[in-house]
Amino acid sequence: MFFHPRVGALVEATSGRRWEPTDVLREVDRRIRRYARHGLGRGDRVFLHFGNRLEFFAELLAVWRLGGCVVPIDARLTPFELETLVAAASPRCCVTDDGTAPEVVRALGATGVTVLDTLDADDGTEPLPPGQSRLDDDALILFTSGSTGNPKGVVHTHRSLLARWTTLQQSLGLEVFARTLCLLPTHFGHGLICNCLYPWLAGQDLFITPPFRPDLIMRLGTLLDEHRITFMSSVPSVWRVALKMARAPQGGSLRRVHVGSAPLSASLWEDIRRWTGTPDVLNAYGITETGSWVAGTTGGPVTPTDGLVGEGWGATIQVRNTADTTVPLGPDTECAPGDAGYVWLKTPALMKGYFDRDDLTAQVVADGWFMTGDIGLLDDRGRLHLRGRERDEINKGGLKIYPSDVDAVVERFDRASDVCAFALDDPAYGQNVGIAVVLTDREDGTVRELHQWMKRHLAEHKMPVRWYLVDEIPRTSRGKVNRDAVKQACEALTPLDVARIAAPAR
Repeated sequence: MFFHPRVGALVEATSGRRWEPTDVLREVDRRIRRYARHGLGRGDRVFLHFGNRLEFFAELLAVWRLGGCVVPIDARLTPFELETLVAAASPRCCVTDDGTAPEVVRALGATGVTVLDTLDADDGTEPLPPGQSRLDDDALILFTSGSTGNPKGVVHTHRSLLARWTTLQQSLGLEVFARTLCLLPTHFGHGLICNCLYPWLAGQDLFITPPFRPDLIMRLGTLLDEHRITFMSSVPSVWRVALKMARAPQGGSLRRVHVGSAPLSASLWEDIRRWTGTPDVLNAYGITETGSWVAGTTGGPVTPTDGLVGEGWGATIQVRNTADTTVPLGPDTECAPGDAGYVWLKTPALMKGYFDRDDLTAQVVADGWFMTGDIGLLDDRGRLHLRGRERDEINKGGLKIYPSDVDAVVERFDRASDVCAFALDDPAYGQNVGIAVVLTDREDGTVRELHQWMKRHLAEHKMPVRWYLVDEIPRTSRGKVNRDAVKQACEALTPLDVARIAAPAR
């Protein structure tokens, strides 16, 4: 292994299970022996079909020791979605836990992938194989879209991850991360790379919970006090629940809070400061392709302002008048302070590229710059303010849902002739999923069959909560769907009764 992690303790905050650093390293060794027994080698990919528990981190370090690449998978994906990702990434094996549904295990087995149980580790005493990882080897693949169609997986090497953690330590230090809480999913960049691995691999203690459980968020103040948490990261939807339902912490241990995935409004920002009892609430800007946290509101006292993101953390931020990666990025493309344009980033933590999709990589990377798809401006202090998003993704409580994934499932339904999924405003999650669909017939039975079809092929959190039957999907002159235009057209229509659709036919 090219680095020797000085891991901290791992604690499951709800169950009380705890591994001290020596326990962690012992569990890693057990899994190294198991992987070696199955022939895992350098360059092999391993799906981790579970997360947010102690064993996940032991599996990750074991795979890295042998030179493999970890692919964390959302455990809520359907067998259909899993098969799509398996076909794209060709993993050597997939690790499950005791919460994995039998039908998922059967589906994985049918693909020919070796399925391992995380509790089935090797207690042998034979010498461990030597470390195989190299700095420029693939370390993580994080699938951000395409679980129902053409998967898009962000590839990070050990070098890009190490660059992210190094720049974070230079920008943020480690002291406030002494006892870090993660209640975000470990299958995407924010939760895994920054909230968990950054402090934990630097020797800080990490407390983890199951992700996005409302009952836990309602106990947030109690959890913070019980475990004397000093730092937590979050998304705005966590606070929409906590501020209404959870008692504020009383122990005074919490020193810093990050809020990412969507820019804070000034009013919510102030509310979080009051509830947590700390003024050190940072708006953190993170993108999976840049190793998540790439900027935030550090650099002195901050007055909460809608959309204020702040300064780069080991990154150069520019706002340009073009999103075209084929245009030379000269001074004539840079916007003046105060003028809105497309946000571009340059960072040593930039992804290697999209897995087996050089065409997609070329659309967002030029001369080491990453085109984020966000619209923003730089103020006269060089701080970034976000003004909107060009990307189509739906941000449901910090979970990124790509409407193309929803579209791809509906398009496979034999009586659907056109479809467009889009973002809805949601008081609890920030955004949710709406859908407009053109059917060859509008009988209740057809709509019900479509609903059942989608439930079989689409993860529950991606299921639309509002449905519209339309005669046609509005398109631009070039034949492209404008999802905002579809949303506006649907606002004048009466949505279907989803509860009635989902009910079994009598």
